[in-house]
Amino acid sequence: MTAEAVLGVDPGTRKVGYAVLARDGSVLDQGIAPNEGLADRFAALAADYGLAAVALGHGTNVRPVRVALEGLGLPIALVDERETTLRARELYFADHPPRGWRRLVPRSLQLPPRPIDDYAAILIGRRYLDSGSPGRGTSYLLGPE
Repeated sequence: MTAEAVLGVDPGTRKVGYAVLARDGSVLDQGIAPNEGLADRFAALAADYGLAAVALGHGTNVRPVRVALEGLGLPIALVDERETTLRARELYFADHPPRGWRRLVPRSLQLPPRPIDDYAAILIGRRYLDSGSPGRGTSYLLGPE
């Protein structure tokens, strides 16, 4: 298996959104995991998809999540996650359009019925891929502190 996929990660205080993306930005896997046991979850994703890099959102609780990711031995790029929550809501509703009477209510006034951290991770991963390389755009490689 060639290492082509990128793991997008939206860190949070109690849970983490993740998305495995192909180089073209298509979603191979996505989900939300509790912060406990993250290293094992990330290792399983790396084994299943042959990850080439990690795009880590630069936001809440980034340090402990980074520690869980470092065990993978992959390049980790810090990515600006500004406006990902708002855009994640749009992406969620594009995948799951409101039905019944809810379709009459503007989507901007609706909240998804579940957490959307995985959709934010998709956007973080796509920002990394769109930057062209870890040293340009909205992402940069993390070095030793």
